[in-house]
Amino acid sequence: MAGRPVTVRMARWSAEHPWRAIALWAVFVAVCFVGGNAAGLNEATSGDQAIGEAGRASLIVDAGDFDDPAVENVLITSRGGALDATAAKAAADDAAARLRTVTGVAEVGQPVPARDGSALLLPITMSGDPETASDRVQPLRDATATVQTAYPQVRVEQVGGPSIGQALDDTLGKDFKRAELLSLPVTLAILIIAFGALIAASVPVLLALSSVAAAMGLSTLASHLVPATDTTSPVILLIGMAVGVDYSLFYIRREREERAKGRSGLDAVEIAAETSGHAVVVSGFAVIIAMAGLLLAGDVVFSSLAVGSILVVAVAVTGSLTVLPALLAKLGRWVDRPRVPLLWRLTAPRTGRHGTPRPPRLWPALLRPALRAPVVTLVISVGLLLALAAPALGMKLKFPGMEDLPRTTPAMQAYDRLTAAFPSTGTNHVVAVRAPAEQADRVRAALTDLATRAAGDPLFAPTEADGPKIQVSDDRRVSVLDVATPYASRDDRSVRSLETLREDLVPAELRGIPGIEYAVGGSVADSEDYAQHVRDKLPLVMGFVLVLTFLVMVLTFRSVVVAASSILLNLLSAGAAYGLLVLVFQGDWAEGLLGFTSMGAIVSWLPLFLFVVLFGLSMDYHVFVVSRIREGIRAGMPNRDAVSYGITSSAGVVTSAAIVMVGVFSIFATLSTIDMKQLGIGLAAAILLDATIIRGVVLPSLMTMLGDANWWAPRFLRQRPASAPADPPAPAPELVPVP
Repeated sequence: MAGRPVTVRMARWSAEHPWRAIALWAVFVAVCFVGGNAAGLNEATSGDQAIGEAGRASLIVDAGDFDDPAVENVLITSRGGALDATAAKAAADDAAARLRTVTGVAEVGQPVPARDGSALLLPITMSGDPETASDRVQPLRDATATVQTAYPQVRVEQVGGPSIGQALDDTLGKDFKRAELLSLPVTLAILIIAFGALIAASVPVLLALSSVAAAMGLSTLASHLVPATDTTSPVILLIGMAVGVDYSLFYIRREREERAKGRSGLDAVEIAAETSGHAVVVSGFAVIIAMAGLLLAGDVVFSSLAVGSILVVAVAVTGSLTVLPALLAKLGRWVDRPRVPLLWRLTAPRTGRHGTPRPPRLWPALLRPALRAPVVTLVISVGLLLALAAPALGMKLKFPGMEDLPRTTPAMQAYDRLTAAFPSTGTNHVVAVRAPAEQADRVRAALTDLATRAAGDPLFAPTEADGPKIQVSDDRRVSVLDVATPYASRDDRSVRSLETLREDLVPAELRGIPGIEYAVGGSVADSEDYAQHVRDKLPLVMGFVLVLTFLVMVLTFRSVVVAASSILLNLLSAGAAYGLLVLVFQGDWAEGLLGFTSMGAIVSWLPLFLFVVLFGLSMDYHVFVVSRIREGIRAGMPNRDAVSYGITSSAGVVTSAAIVMVGVFSIFATLSTIDMKQLGIGLAAAILLDATIIRGVVLPSLMTMLGDANWWAPRFLRQRPASAPADPPAPAPELVPVP
């Protein structure tokens, strides 16, 4: 027993002491979850998230300690034709009188007419913490709605950061609730189809949910070392459900397969631990390595995602090696109850004359081209995937702007009318300056000249009638000027206006002032600087992930060729996913089909995050399939028969796991925001390509073509052969009839 792998020893102890293992797991999950909630979440600050020159501008503004209250606006426009100035003025006066009596309103300004007379704007300053303004804005919206009822001849609506934030929170909240409500039943339904039994289908969901709960608590504790962002929890749920279900699928299918051969429950668990359990450990380690690559990005958002993902994968692996064997041992053959009659007959493990799993008839037919003509099949399939990946060479990266938010809410419709009537309230560049206090007057004069020069350039919006608004800190060391552009934040002209400011106007006006420090920020700068940050960090992250994954695969399979082919296949899969994203989202042909408005680019953070997630999750399938192929080789099968055995014997579990992932990821594609749609489509398409074309066509044709060369390794690796499987499969000519 002492010489058996650690996965087997852990599984055997859990199977022999099931109640202890289950109790220990329950205590572990509870302690993690409760302890995390007790410690509280340490959220990342704006300083933690500062990237590039835009980040420096944000830090300079923060240093000024400005009073920056939340601001709302009552916008009065015509319902058609010219605006009735008298009715608009009366509505504005009524709104001002009502809003002054509303709790949470600090000040109501004077009505401001649009230059073309198409609108009247009443500014409102809210009291209290700006961060919670969205939670307190409803009384203001109610007062504005009352004014609208009193003046039906004009359109009276409220728009501003808090009201847009409230509308967006409501929309996204409904989206995520729908996604959560759909994901569990979809996952459970797919697993019922995969297993044909309710208990067997419920166990992976139970393990995945408990892993997510434990990881949520651990990530909250970890946030005191690496600050968390608001994207951490959704990603833990996404990754945790994916790997938790996958690992359970691998393990349970192998345990059922061994029981179908007539083995006792304990022996079946042991063999599942030695084979599928080993594959789970290797694939989990590969996912952790991929996620750890995000730490090299030097970005708190990616760092928090990395920590959360690493924790949930580690917990899921631990659960699959401990509590899962305990559950299977305790349930015994009850894991296959209650059975769904038709599905059970289709999915129940079947064995051939030699005790090997008998595959569905479909897979031998699909594999025939790869096994009979591997070179031709490989060239055609790789050529198609490279053609799909080619559009990725033209990938553009941008942050979504206000124009990319859903237009289904009145707040966003009002925002469009606001920016049309008052261009300076739309996209703004922020010129942030820090200089000695004695230079404050000189800085102010330079910023005034800068605003005047910008106003004469068509790339910028005209200045307001009362001149440029320059904020100066109480200590006179920090000055801030907003320079507006009339174009959307992702419009190329907005980017050119940013370049004009950074390369020409700002240096020309501010250079030469002693002790000065300046930077240009704002939404356009955030987008451009973050995109450049991703481009700079992507090679470093990719290199780290590729090198370490290669080493893990070499040590696991004792083969340099298998490791190298693993890397190449995963790169091919990721490239095809990138190309598909560009095809779908940088054009407009799929807008009606998927319900989005193209932003002409891919969301800036997506390529880096997508790469590590896909690379990690793809290894789940790859390790599992190649492990089964190696079992065939060790049993003395010829290479082609071993490839056939490995693909067909793992086809059911890989297909089931892929369908679960594709189903869950596709739900994210139904969400309202463009970044979630791109994430959902990118992940679902990549997993589908990986589990079908890559594993079903490219991998078998490549390994058949290479033959015995698949297992080549330097002598120092060959001197440490891995132990043979507990019960290797006998060669089975009837498995896949290949002439």
